[in-house]
Amino acid sequence: MALESQVAAQTSITETLRAQTHEFDNRLHTVSGLLQLGEYADAVAFVDELSRQRSEISSNVTRVVADPRVAALLVAKTSAAAEAGVELHVEPETHLPRLPAEHAADVLTVLGNLVDNALDATRGHGREISVRMTYDQGRVSVRVADTGPGIDPAHLEEVFVRGWSTKPSDATGRGVGLALVQAICQRGGGSVEATNGDHGAVLTAVVGGSR
Repeated sequence: MALESQVAAQTSITETLRAQTHEFDNRLHTVSGLLQLGEYADAVAFVDELSRQRSEISSNVTRVVADPRVAALLVAKTSAAAEAGVELHVEPETHLPRLPAEHAADVLTVLGNLVDNALDATRGHGREISVRMTYDQGRVSVRVADTGPGIDPAHLEEVFVRGWSTKPSDATGRGVGLALVQAICQRGGGSVEATNGDHGAVLTAVVGGSR
């Protein structure tokens, strides 16, 4: 289980970095093109705006998330979501202290999988993902809501069954993410629940700090 959790976390991070690389390439090409056209003032303004946006994203996250590993993942996922045309925002109720390394690893895996799942749901259907994380007595609650089509009420429990997925049968990682999330939560005495909110699916996971 520990190895599977690590592999899932690394896969999620790799996909996030790939999306960021694509995003940065596009921006570098834009700057290069502006310079080649002699539009120096526009190039400077473009870079200044990018810097402002990055600073704003980082500030919004680190203001409520003290753990640097979780904060870094959230910042990266925000960029990955933007690349897909989806707005990811951290709810103001979020508050998370610095976590022990093993607990942080579990939170990273759970958060990464829930956000990736929400991204899959919102592509072509919705435009927003909201993340809320809170800490209480050694447990971290992670809530991820999206504006996708939601989950068929008949399948709310099945989404956690290994192998069950709405993805194509040949999709990478099909039916693994949410099953792994459930296993990690239950191992630490927590839980995970899938519901439908006003605008899409809502996944709420409680990650314990004990192993």
